[in-house]
Amino acid sequence: MVATFGEYIKQRRTELGFPMRKVASHLDIDTSTYGKIEREERTLSTELMPSLAEILETEHKELLNHYYSTKLIQELKDYTDYKDVLNIVNEQLELYVSNQIRLSFQKKWTEKEFEHPNRTTKVATLFSGIGAIEYAFKRLNLNTEIIFASDIDKFAKESYFANYDIDETRWYNDVKDVNGKKYKGKIDILVGGSPCQSFSMVGKRKGFKDTRGTLFYEFARIVKESQPKVFIFENVKGLINHDKGNTFETIKATFDELGYKYFYQVLNAKDYGMPQHRERIFVIGFKDKSVNFEFPEPIKLEYKMQDFLEDYTESKYYLKEKGVKFVTSSKNRKKRYTQINGDIALCQKANQQFNWHGDFVFENQEKQEFDEFVFDVNEVEEKYYLSEKVKNYVLSSGTKNFKTTIKTDLEVARPLLQSMHKMHRAGVDNYVTHNKGRIRKLTPKECLRLMGFRDDFEQIVSDTQMYRQAGDAGVVDIYIAILKQMDITKFAKK
Repeated sequence: MVATFGEYIKQRRTELGFPMRKVASHLDIDTSTYGKIEREERTLSTELMPSLAEILETEHKELLNHYYSTKLIQELKDYTDYKDVLNIVNEQLELYVSNQIRLSFQKKWTEKEFEHPNRTTKVATLFSGIGAIEYAFKRLNLNTEIIFASDIDKFAKESYFANYDIDETRWYNDVKDVNGKKYKGKIDILVGGSPCQSFSMVGKRKGFKDTRGTLFYEFARIVKESQPKVFIFENVKGLINHDKGNTFETIKATFDELGYKYFYQVLNAKDYGMPQHRERIFVIGFKDKSVNFEFPEPIKLEYKMQDFLEDYTESKYYLKEKGVKFVTSSKNRKKRYTQINGDIALCQKANQQFNWHGDFVFENQEKQEFDEFVFDVNEVEEKYYLSEKVKNYVLSSGTKNFKTTIKTDLEVARPLLQSMHKMHRAGVDNYVTHNKGRIRKLTPKECLRLMGFRDDFEQIVSDTQMYRQAGDAGVVDIYIAILKQMDITKFAKK
C-alpha cells in the first residue's frame, strides 16, 4: 500500500531513529508544527522539501511524489468518478508540459531578428505626443511611412514635426477630424492611448455604442473604419479597475465588436531596460485571428537611473531653498511624491518638475569643508539647518556679562537637553557643520533618456513643454520589445 505524505515522512523518520524535534530543528520549525505535518493537519511549504529530503536521507523527487499525490487524494477521495478526473488532469498536464518545452526552444525577443528588415511599415498614430512608437522604429532601423498622426497640443506638434518625416496633409489637430475610411487598407499598425472617462451607459449594452462621446470612441471608430492589420492601445494601469472594472469591460466588448483578436497585459518599464517604475496596460489587436501573440518576457535591469544623467548641468536646474524644503521633508518622502538619487526612477508625469514631484539628484559640492561629514538628504531635513539670524546668535562668543566657548562638531557630545529646540549657545547645545551639497531636478534631456529617447531627439520647445511631453510619452523600449516580439515586418507589404 502506497503511503500518504505524512505517513511516508513519519516512516522514514522512525526508520532513522530520529525524534520529531531533530527533524523540526533541521527545518527551522517548531516540533508541534512538524507533528501536525506528519498527522496531515498542516501542509509543509515546498520550499522546505530539499531540507526535509536531506534530513530524512531520501530523494527530493520521492518526497514530492508523495506530497502531490496526497493533495490530489484529499481533493478527490469523496468523488466517485475520480478516474475520469485523473484522465483529464493527465491530458492537460501533458499538453502544458509540451507547450513549455516548445516555448523553451523559442528565441527570446532580445535575440529575435526581423524576417523582412527591408520592408516599409505604414504607421498611423492618435494622441501622438512626441511619437514613442515612431522613435521605436527609428531605433530599430526599420523603414516606416507615417500615414497620419494627431494631437491637440500645438507644442507636441512642433516636437513631432522636428523629429519625423511628416507634412501638414498628414497631421490632424483633432482626432474627431480623422476620416478612417480614407485610410482603409493603408495602415499596417495604428497606435494610440486616449484618456478614458467612465462611460455613461456602462452596464447596459457594454460595447461600441456605449463609448460614444468619449475619446476612446474616436480610437475605436478609426480602427473600425481604417481596419489596420495591428493596433496597440496603451493606457494607465488604473484603467483595469476604473469605475469598478466597468470601463475596461466596455473597452474589451468594443474590441470584440470590431472583430479583432486582442491580447492585453500590464507592462512595467523597469522590466524592459528602463530604470523607471512606469506601469501601463497594453492592448494589442490583430485583424488576422490566426495570430497567437505572447507578450515579451521581462529582462534583467542592467542600468540605474544615474546612468542616464548628464555630466554637466546648468545652474537653473538646481532647487532653491523652498524646493529643497519640500523635497527633503519627511511628509513628502513618506507619501512618495519624490525620491532623491533613486536607482529606479518614479513614474514620470507631465507636471512633476513644476511642483517638486518626481525624481531629484543630490550632488556633492566640489569643495568640501568637512570631509568627515556626509549630508544624507534622506535623513536630515532642511528645517534642522540654522537660519543666518539663529546661526549668528548660537555661534556668538557671548556678551559682556556672559561668555561661552564656541565649539561645533564635537567628537564627544555635550549633554543632550530637553530644551534643545530653543537653540542655546554653542557652549550649551550640540551643533554640527557639514557639506549640504545641492539638489537638482532632472533635466529635460534626462527625462527623455528615461523614456527611451536618445540624444538625437531634437528639443525645439521650452523646458516647460519638454517636461510635459516626456511625462506624457510612451516608453520607447517597451514598444521595441513588442515590435520585436510580434515581428512587425511580417505585417508590412513587400
